[in-house]
Amino acid sequence: MHIRRVIGRVTYRACDTCAEGVITDVTLDEPFRDCGLGTRALSRLHSQYPGITWCTTLDTRLTRALLRRMRIPKTTTGGNCPHGRPGVAAPARG
Repeated sequence: MHIRRVIGRVTYRACDTCAEGVITDVTLDEPFRDCGLGTRALSRLHSQYPGITWCTTLDTRLTRALLRRMRIPKTTTGGNCPHGRPGVAAPARG
């Protein structure tokens, strides 16, 4: 959040049973894209779910570099976990 305004969002599914998580969307407002908030949001996700192996279904120009830096591989299966919780969104904190 930035001055009581959400500036970004990470949408994901995570399963503690399978220890797998899938990042399905990362959005950040334009002025905040190159200041490290994407890295910070994904780092927070890692700390909230220790022991979860993350992958992504994203392949856009804006997210490719961020996910590569964070060493989050792309998946083609979309994380078809039978235990997976519905998508949860976490605001990127500023």
